[in-house]
Amino acid sequence: MAELNLKQIIDRLNMEFTGDTRKLVFWYDDNGEFAEDMKDMELENARVYYLEQDNQFYTKYFLERVDTTTNYLIYAPFPKPDVRENHLEDTLLYSRRFFADRASLLSLDLGIEEKYKPVIEKHIKFFKNKERTQRFYDLEIENFNRENILVGLLSAVCRTRTCSFEEVVRVMLTEGDLTDNKFLEEMGKYDLLEDFWKLCEQYFGYIDMKPTLEKLLVTMFVTYTGRYLHGELPKAWKSFQSYKGGTIIAFLDSLMNNVLYRDDYDRLSLHVETGLNAEAALQSYAPEELLDCDAFLCVDQILVRWLTERLLSGDIGAKLDQLSIPDICEKRMKMHFGRRTENEYRVIRSTYVLATAANYQCPDEFKKIIGQYQEKDWMIDQEYRRFYTSFDAMENGDGFEALKNMVENIYTNRVLAVQLPKWNAALHEEDAFLTLPLQRNFYNRYIKNSKERTVVIISDAMRYEVGRQLFLQMQDDPKCTARIETMLGILPSYTRLGMAALLPHSTLSMKDDYTVLVDEKNCDNLTERQTILQMYQPDALCLQFDDIKNRKIAELREIFTGRPLLYVYHNQIDARGDKANTEDEVFVACEEAVREIMEFIHRISTSANTYHFIVTSDHGFLYKRDKITESEKINGVSGKKAFVNRRFIVADAAVVGDGIDCLSLGKILGNEDAKVVSFPVSSHVFKVSGGGQNYVHGGSSPQEMLIPVLDVKMERGHMETRPVQIALVSMVQKITNLITTMDFIQSDPVSDIMKEATYRIYFLSEENEKISNENILVADSRESDPLKRISRLRFTFKNKKYDKEKKYFLVVYDETTGLEVFRHPVTMDLAFADDYGFGF
Repeated sequence: MAELNLKQIIDRLNMEFTGDTRKLVFWYDDNGEFAEDMKDMELENARVYYLEQDNQFYTKYFLERVDTTTNYLIYAPFPKPDVRENHLEDTLLYSRRFFADRASLLSLDLGIEEKYKPVIEKHIKFFKNKERTQRFYDLEIENFNRENILVGLLSAVCRTRTCSFEEVVRVMLTEGDLTDNKFLEEMGKYDLLEDFWKLCEQYFGYIDMKPTLEKLLVTMFVTYTGRYLHGELPKAWKSFQSYKGGTIIAFLDSLMNNVLYRDDYDRLSLHVETGLNAEAALQSYAPEELLDCDAFLCVDQILVRWLTERLLSGDIGAKLDQLSIPDICEKRMKMHFGRRTENEYRVIRSTYVLATAANYQCPDEFKKIIGQYQEKDWMIDQEYRRFYTSFDAMENGDGFEALKNMVENIYTNRVLAVQLPKWNAALHEEDAFLTLPLQRNFYNRYIKNSKERTVVIISDAMRYEVGRQLFLQMQDDPKCTARIETMLGILPSYTRLGMAALLPHSTLSMKDDYTVLVDEKNCDNLTERQTILQMYQPDALCLQFDDIKNRKIAELREIFTGRPLLYVYHNQIDARGDKANTEDEVFVACEEAVREIMEFIHRISTSANTYHFIVTSDHGFLYKRDKITESEKINGVSGKKAFVNRRFIVADAAVVGDGIDCLSLGKILGNEDAKVVSFPVSSHVFKVSGGGQNYVHGGSSPQEMLIPVLDVKMERGHMETRPVQIALVSMVQKITNLITTMDFIQSDPVSDIMKEATYRIYFLSEENEKISNENILVADSRESDPLKRISRLRFTFKNKKYDKEKKYFLVVYDETTGLEVFRHPVTMDLAFADDYGFGF
């Protein structure tokens, strides 16, 4: 390293001053290469005297009159003057000259062959600075040649950790300005610019009489686009296309797939996209031609517009390259810009699912209505929720207003308008209330005979489709066994009555002032509910979720120890939906509720030695985004005693009117109560003054009355999950083309013991040089048919010479752990891969 160079010089100088006679040694350092090093110079038997161009006469006087005994190294950071101008010429006659060649010292120290010494000499100015020199040493280059010396110098300028020209270019593009690049400026100081641009030609095929980083970048993105665009490049772009597409693709892939640099890729991509006016240029291409291209964000914007137009025109069977609309969305979400456009694609995918329900049919019998809802109709509600979750998450949803109107029309006029009247007509069937377990029998059915500590989590307003989402996620959890059932909820489907129904009881009733009683006792608050619960389970406890979710482990154990039954009240959905200013956040609250409950179950099972959980709800809800119109409001009760809500009216007599139905409260509660519950047969509401109207509950609909019951058992000695593996469908031994397609199969479907995994796949040389682009394979298929778990990946190799006698490798890395999981040797048999053998 740099310090060793100086040590070599000191050792040589110390040898000059051996012996008893006085010696003077002159060192004219023509370029002042060692001027900085001389500040730290210490000699064993001599002093250093700094010669300046204007103190020669004094120096002669000093050396021959003032101090005539001390050994001196006279260091001059400039060339030896001409004899006629040198006052020390006669002194030199009885002294000695010292010559130090930094290039030779560096070459010797680094092990650089003599034939490459001129490269060091040409750029010797670079090594004048210790810190720069140290950066070059720190690259630890082996087997020096002209190219890697130059790449090493460029790497040191750009402060890279490895000697890599691709990394040099990466730093210049991501950490410097394109027009006023600090690294380019520094390269100019050390006479490296010409070499840099020659290497750009050698690596990336970039040739230009007046090269710039801007045009290099455009060349890269145009070449990349050309490889994945299924059609000719725009004419104006063709002049930028490079003949070394493989190296460029590998370079840009490494940027876009690296979590550290993907934002830089996006910024550079946008810069080129804007400069080329790429959206206008690509707009005329058929969408099939753009399907595999992810060079620019505008490609996704073009595809999103096309997909939107297909849906709005009713062409839900549209395909691109045999991919359906949801398949296209899934494919694009997994590509580079998917993290930026996933909400747009999710909105489109949800619209597609809802569009398939445009001709929704509902059976007439109550049992069949429930069966169809449990089988598939719940997905319509969930997809409607997912649509607005993604719609609200978009930065700008203006372009999706037409889809929103389409979704609203389908959900309100094609689904709910058909489903709810059928539901309410069938609710009058004689055995309707025998079709499902009743919510008022919850305790006796699910809790009474439990032999282990049970935690009942009651999530306010968690409707059936949200419960199904929780169930599906719990199914994927290797630590638990989950099953789901459905209860028929209480009518009116509101909190007081629903919460009361979930408590153990002999009687459930509503007083004339509409107060709800359990065994003739009030049950409106936590204390009152616990009193009732302890009548049936003396050591039972009622808790608020928010009061215990962040408790320390010791506190949780203290709370749970000795408690056979705990009712935990969770209020995320209803708390948000019941307020006019937050009701449009109710779908976000559903996602948060699922996440909170899953995390809570995990925490309690590991921290409080509790393994049995029942998750249920007091009621569901109806939500529609469009504001309620006057035509959707029903005149209810006025001027007489009644319990009036937007979705129900409880009174002594039925409310008469179009679109209103009723049931006996006594039939619902299982008593002799003569009061009557009246409710809209559709999604309409009663006219009530006050806040929000989009989020409602209390009425009669599958969304409000079908209650999920999840039985979850956490296992102590559960089977550990393993990530699914991938393998080549056929083992490839030889690569003969710069572009090679390979099929990979996912070993097993994702299940409760096999979890999804993401893999990075590319090719390496024996020297660990990446020689191809990098593919990302997300192995998340649940298909049982192995043929449906095959993925086809395309690899593009760098334009360079490959040695058929060497081994190259296909390598697979687990994205999560970073560990190599697969390495397969191949032979690279590519004729004329490097410029057709001419080495241009």
